[in-house]
Amino acid sequence: MNFDRNTIIGFVCLGLLFLGMFLYTSRDQKAFQEQKRIKDSTEAAHRPKINPAIALADSLRADSLARQAQTAGLDSSAKGPEQTMTVENSVVRVTFSSRGGQPKLVELKKFKSFDSSLVRLGGQAGDHFQYNVVTGANQTALSTTLNYTASPVTTGVDGSQQVSFRLQTPGGPVVHQYTIRKDDYLIDFNLQVPQAFTQNGKLGVEWAKEAVQVQKDLSYERQQSTLAYREDGNYDDYNVFKSGPHSFEKAVSWVAVKQQFFNSTLIARNNFAGGTLSWTPPPSEVTPGNRSVVKATASLQLVLQNGAAPLALYYGPNDYKLLKRYDNGMESMVNLGSGMFAFVKYLNRWVVLPVFDFFTSITANVGIAILLLTLFIRLLISPLTYKSYVSSAKMKLMKPEIDKLKEKHPGDQQAQSMAQMQLFREAGVSPLGGCLPALVQMPIFIALYNFFNSNIAVRGKSFLWAEDLSRYDSIVHFGFNIPLLGDHLSLFTITAVITSLAISLYSMSMTPTQDNPMMKYMPYIFPVVMLFFFNKLPAALTWYYTVSNIITLLLQFLIQNYIIDHDKILAQIEENRRKPKKASGWAEKMAQMQEQQKRLQDQQRNKKG
Repeated sequence: MNFDRNTIIGFVCLGLLFLGMFLYTSRDQKAFQEQKRIKDSTEAAHRPKINPAIALADSLRADSLARQAQTAGLDSSAKGPEQTMTVENSVVRVTFSSRGGQPKLVELKKFKSFDSSLVRLGGQAGDHFQYNVVTGANQTALSTTLNYTASPVTTGVDGSQQVSFRLQTPGGPVVHQYTIRKDDYLIDFNLQVPQAFTQNGKLGVEWAKEAVQVQKDLSYERQQSTLAYREDGNYDDYNVFKSGPHSFEKAVSWVAVKQQFFNSTLIARNNFAGGTLSWTPPPSEVTPGNRSVVKATASLQLVLQNGAAPLALYYGPNDYKLLKRYDNGMESMVNLGSGMFAFVKYLNRWVVLPVFDFFTSITANVGIAILLLTLFIRLLISPLTYKSYVSSAKMKLMKPEIDKLKEKHPGDQQAQSMAQMQLFREAGVSPLGGCLPALVQMPIFIALYNFFNSNIAVRGKSFLWAEDLSRYDSIVHFGFNIPLLGDHLSLFTITAVITSLAISLYSMSMTPTQDNPMMKYMPYIFPVVMLFFFNKLPAALTWYYTVSNIITLLLQFLIQNYIIDHDKILAQIEENRRKPKKASGWAEKMAQMQEQQKRLQDQQRNKKG
């Protein structure tokens, strides 16, 4: 769009007009608020005072009358006080409430919270599963306001326990039937309601859940928590800090509130027909008294057949193998790789997870299992490691010739680089040969970051001075926060930094001296940067990195001094020089580019001269 001068002036005038209107209305609004304040104060002074106790009584009486109208068609048992009952197996203790006939609190008997109590999922004031109950002509009441009658707990021959909650309505009975199987975290939930409750074969239900702190580091737990769901057969999730809501356009298998190591999930065996998922993000800063991780509400359309729907509730750990057994995609909640690094999840699923499970089956010490896993990984990449050390040995043997090239082209970096490339090509040496193992280990490190960050088998396991390998180990607490570093210092991070520095210094001694100041200081810069990035990582990961670095140092020393035959390598270099060389397309292009750049630099020098 093109603007002439008059158009621009018009827009400026229009902007000034809007600004004037804003200031004018703002002034009028302030005047109006001041007049309203004076008027309200005057009226309040002349208004007869109301006794707060009387006002409260009137409010309660009004609520009572409304409740009586809503429950007029129900028997007296629906209006009784709340009662609770507990059913448990070897892994969960479930407290049921007669109010709404639903689980009120689930305690995981094999897992401890940060305060050494059992991990508790649920039990918050706003938690509920509810729907509208038709109590009479044009009268409804929320199911959570009504008292359901519980049946005695029965035990089947397979050890499963069953309990039902029943509510008699004018349209027929409402039944919640729960089955808790032996040694299982999943609770089967069969819901039956009268046809009058449904519309087009669907029942609108609302499931609300607040997740609260379980891990010691609440800030990190919030970062690792998500709202997860499976829609149209595909898994997806939202970080709790993102804004909602999310609208479900297709069939939904389940919705979940997923914390770092545990989740609470509502499952529909025949899918939900749609709905919305909304949540209240937690505060960005940790404050005393606020342990909330996220508050979520799912409003869903439940499909019923003959007034019944098979559901399930899962309250338990994010255990990949356990969740996979349910065959509904819940194992996707275990973050083995996502986003731009989603490819590493296949490495975790097919290699890291089965190998780690094998090592934990032969040793109860998770720290030793991580050490064995590190040895296994280094064994896998050992052929690449050996080639890189051979390349480093070649570079070291060629150091005298490289030094001669520097003397031949003093102060001319371009000429030195071209001459070195020609020398490397003649000798059959790749200057990047030593980088390959580092490049291969990057996806492995990213895979292990996701693996140790989400693997329930690591949580709560101690090793050496680390109390919990799933979180950072801390030997020093500063009592204040240092930007990027945090309020503590991790000893495993320090060992990882020291061993990384040792590797860098040893590698520098094996390669030609760098004239580039940046390259000279890089071995010192990287470990310092790593200190800030690693200090908050799980101790399992920094322990792995430390072991891997120690193995690297040992291999470098042994291979360079006892395995590699330097005379044989030197003879191979001389033999390569005698062979006729045909430059690769890439090498030829690089040489042409460097030659062209050198000519440009020479021309610029001549102009200045």
